[in-house]
Amino acid sequence: SDADFTPSLVWVKRRNAAERHKLYDILRGTDGTRFKHLESDGSDAEGSGESGITAFVAGGYTSEGGGHINSDGQPFVSWMWNAGTSTASNTDGSGTSSVQVRANTTAGFSIVTYTGGSSSPANSDSGDSFGHGLGAAPDLVICKKRSGTNSWPVYHRAAPTGALILDNTNANDSSSFLFAKKDPTSTEVFLGNNPEINNSSHNYVAYCFAPVDGFSFFGEFSGNGSSDGSFVYTGFKPAFLLVKSVGARNWILFDSTRDSFNLVDEY
Repeated sequence: SDADFTPSLVWVKRRNAAERHKLYDILRGTDGTRFKHLESDGSDAEGSGESGITAFVAGGYTSEGGGHINSDGQPFVSWMWNAGTSTASNTDGSGTSSVQVRANTTAGFSIVTYTGGSSSPANSDSGDSFGHGLGAAPDLVICKKRSGTNSWPVYHRAAPTGALILDNTNANDSSSFLFAKKDPTSTEVFLGNNPEINNSSHNYVAYCFAPVDGFSFFGEFSGNGSSDGSFVYTGFKPAFLLVKSVGARNWILFDSTRDSFNLVDEY
């Protein structure tokens, strides 16, 4: 891999086969040899014990040969983010516990691990929250229960009263009680009482993104059904583009490395 920073989150996918998407981050730690993985196209619990990333280093990461992210002679793609250099406890939220945050406020990205704490009735807007450490309200939050087979709830500012699910094609769900139907603030992300995002004594991870000029942009647009499609102004040339209809359609992911010039059609 070849980045100009030491990554804190790495997302890897084999390009020529139906292998799973693998996500590794520095907060969830290792099994003693390799970093634990999650799979963004499935609901499996956090895994270990298979070949994977062994270290995050300046410029990228090191990995074991073979397996799901380093098979000999096979093409892969990896997307990487920098959440800074230190991890700290955070008490900005309420109800949740053991909140650890690694935040890069310059780039508007943080990784959060927390233990759910809701004692409210299931499927309610419980009001529990966790601190995200960004100093600005995130526009995108991706969560995953680490200790069970639950899906990936996604908050996006364009759908503040519901949630999208990263591992399936579902339409925006406004009745799920995932994000308490409340926008994040500059300090907290609010959770409903749903086991996929806030269950007592269960462990979770959240990837939080706040908009920063030149780093990231989060918006919405209406399709026009034309080959000359809608224009979305971001203020910079994106390197990574993730798109989802609020209806029941697939997630689509483009980047500027697999397709370094227009037209961009590798997805």
